[in-house]
Amino acid sequence: MDASRKYTIRPAARHILTIGRDLIQDGYAAVVELVKNAYDADSPDVKIVFKASADRSRYSICIEDRGHGMSRDTVVNKWMVPSTDDKLTRRISPAGRTMQGRKGIGRYAASILGNDLLLETVTSEGEKTTVYVEWINFESAQYLDDVEILVETRKSAESSGTRLTVTGDGKLLPEWDQRQFDKLRFELKKLMSPISAAMTENEGEDQFKIRLVIDGFLEGQERVVEETIEPYPIFDLFDYKIAGKVGADGKGILTYSIQKARNTPEEKISFDCSPFTGCGELVFDIRVYDRDKEAIESLIGRGLKNESGNYVGSLQARRLLNEFNGIGVYRNGFRIRPLGDADFDWLKLNEQRIQNPSLRIGSNQVIGYVQVQSDEQSGLIEKSARDGLKENVAFERLKEITKAVIAELESRRFAYRKRAGLSRPALKVERELERLFAFDELKQRVKSRLTKSGIDKKTADEIISIISKEEEEKNKIADDIRQAVAVYQGQATLGKIINVVLHEGRRPLNYFKNEIPNLLYWHQAYLKSGDIDDLNRIVRITENLGPQANVFVSLFSRLDPLAAGKRSARRLLPLKKTIEDTFAVFEVEMKKHKISVKVTGPDDFKFLCWLQDLHAIFTNLADNSVYWMSEKNSPKREINVTLSIDGDSLQYIDYRDTGPGIEPSLIASGVIFEPQFSTKPDGTGLGLAIAGEAASRNGLELIAFESGSGAYFRLQPQTE
Repeated sequence: MDASRKYTIRPAARHILTIGRDLIQDGYAAVVELVKNAYDADSPDVKIVFKASADRSRYSICIEDRGHGMSRDTVVNKWMVPSTDDKLTRRISPAGRTMQGRKGIGRYAASILGNDLLLETVTSEGEKTTVYVEWINFESAQYLDDVEILVETRKSAESSGTRLTVTGDGKLLPEWDQRQFDKLRFELKKLMSPISAAMTENEGEDQFKIRLVIDGFLEGQERVVEETIEPYPIFDLFDYKIAGKVGADGKGILTYSIQKARNTPEEKISFDCSPFTGCGELVFDIRVYDRDKEAIESLIGRGLKNESGNYVGSLQARRLLNEFNGIGVYRNGFRIRPLGDADFDWLKLNEQRIQNPSLRIGSNQVIGYVQVQSDEQSGLIEKSARDGLKENVAFERLKEITKAVIAELESRRFAYRKRAGLSRPALKVERELERLFAFDELKQRVKSRLTKSGIDKKTADEIISIISKEEEEKNKIADDIRQAVAVYQGQATLGKIINVVLHEGRRPLNYFKNEIPNLLYWHQAYLKSGDIDDLNRIVRITENLGPQANVFVSLFSRLDPLAAGKRSARRLLPLKKTIEDTFAVFEVEMKKHKISVKVTGPDDFKFLCWLQDLHAIFTNLADNSVYWMSEKNSPKREINVTLSIDGDSLQYIDYRDTGPGIEPSLIASGVIFEPQFSTKPDGTGLGLAIAGEAASRNGLELIAFESGSGAYFRLQPQTE
C-alpha cells in the first residue's frame, strides 16, 4: 500500500459561515465591519437603511456607499477570496485613507445579518458587477468549492459605488430592539473619531459621513428615523485644555483654558524648547478630563448627550472616556497608528501618574492630537509596516516636547484643584504636628466647663495639671517625630543629588579599577626581577592613590550632613560659610554648566539652627537652579544669595538665580511648596516642600516672589 500520496486541504463550505457568524460578535459589530469597507472604498459617506415590511414578515438591511467601486476582477479574485491580505498589503486607499479592514473577513459579516446577500458594485468606468449569495448553500454543500456563485457584469450609467443588501425573514427582527440600535449608534460614533472630526473641520478636509435610517424595524415604530451619525461632543466638553503651535525653532505660544469653572480667562503661555525642536513644526490640542464622580457628573451637565438629545449616564460617560482617550499623532489629516489608540500609552503617562497621582494625568484622562510635518521636514518616519514611527532621535524629541506641553497643563490643573478644594489636602508635617499636640484650647474648654459645673478651683487645677502632664509627654513624642521626619527629608534630599555622587565618584573609581590590577602586576614583576624601573612604576601608581581617595573624602564630607542617620543638636552656625559649604556639593556640576555662585553677607554672623536643615534648604534650591538654568540654556547663569542682618538678628536671606523663573500664577497659589507638585517632567515634587518644612523647624518661612529675571526666594523669620 502506497502511504506517500499527497493531499490538499479542502475547507468545508460552512467555513465561510464560521468566519462570518462565529468571528463577528453580533449584528451591530457586523454592520460596523461593512461600514469600514465603505470608508476603505474612499466613499465620502455611507448610508445604512434598516427596513421591515408592513407585516414584519420580511426585512432588508442595505449598506450603500459612493466609493470607487470594484471591478469584476477585484470581486472574483479579492472580494470572494476569504482572508485575503489585499488591504493589509496596500494599507492606504487610493485617496490616501488608512485602511480599516485588515483581515479580509469583514464582508462575510453579512451572513450574521440575514439569509442572503446581494452585492452591486459599479466602477468609475461604468462596469457594474452583481453577486447574489444564499448563505444556506454553504450549510448544505460539503466543500467550499462545491458552492457555485453567479457573478454578472455589464455596462451601467450609474455612479460609482457599492451597495450591499441583506434580506431575511422576520425571525431576526426581535433581536433588533432599541438597546441593539443604541449599541450600533455607539459603535458608529466610535468610528467617527471626535479628534478627526475636529481636525477635518479646522483643516477643510473631506469628512466621512454615516447616515442611518430605521424604517419599521422597532416594535410600534410609527415614523421613519433618519439621522446623521455624529461623534459624541466629548471633545468639546473638556475640563482643561492646552493648545497651540511650536515652530521648528522650538518657540511658540500655547493657550491654556479651563471649563470646570465659569468665566475663567484663557492664559497665554510662552513655550521655548530652543534652539530647535528636532522634529519640525508641531501643532498641539490636548484636552484633559477629571475622572472622579463629581467631574463625570459635571461633564454630563455641560452637554454630553446621546443622539436623542438625552443626557448620557455616568457609566456611558466613563465608557466614552475609556474608548476615545489617547493622544494621536496626525500627518496630513490622518492618524499614524497606533499612536492615539486607547490601549497604546506611547508617552508613558500612566507610569508617571503612578509616581505622582496628584499632579500627573493618566492616559485615560486625555484626548488630543499632535500634528506633525512630512518626514522630510520633521525626521519623523513611519515604519514600513505602518505600525507607528521609527524610534529615532526625532521621535524621542517629539515625546519629550509633548510631555513638556502636558506638564504646563498639569501644573495649572494641580494649582486649580488645590484652590478649588478638589484635591486631597497636602500633609504639612510641622503644621499637623502642632495641631495634633496643641492642648491649650482643650485646657481652656475643660476649665470653663468645670467652673460652670461648680467644681472647686483646687479640683479643677488638678485636672488641668493632669492634662498638662499628658501634653508634656505627647510633645516629647512630637519632637521625636519631628527629628525622624527631618532625617528622612535629609536622606530624600541626598537621593535627589545622587547624580553628584555618581559624577564625582566615577573618576576615582575608574582609577582604582584600572590601576590596582597594574599595581599587582608590577609588584609581581619587581619580586621576580628586582628591577628599579618596576619599583618606580609601583611608586607612581601609589602616589596617585591618595589624591583619588581625597576626592571621596571631600565628597562624603560635603554630603555627610544630609546622610546623617541621627540629628545633631541645634547650635550656632556661621551662616555664610554653612551656605557656601552647601553649594560646594554642586561644585563639579556647576563648573560643567558654567554656573557661578556668590554669597554676600557678614562672615561672623551666627544663626541658631540644625545643620542638616540648612543644608536641606539650600541643596533643594540649588538643585532646582542647576536643573532649570541648564535645561533652558540660560545665557547668564548665576546664583546670588544675600544675607540681611540687623545687629544680632537675621532679617532675611534672599536667594536669586538667572534661570527661566517661576510662573506668577504658581507663586500666587502657593502650589510650588505643595508635596507632589513639580514642573519638571520627571520631578517628585518633594524639593521645595522639604525646604519649606526644614525652614519651619528653625523658625523660618520660605516664600517666593515674582521676578522678571529668574527665581526669587526669601527665607525670613516666621511671623506670629
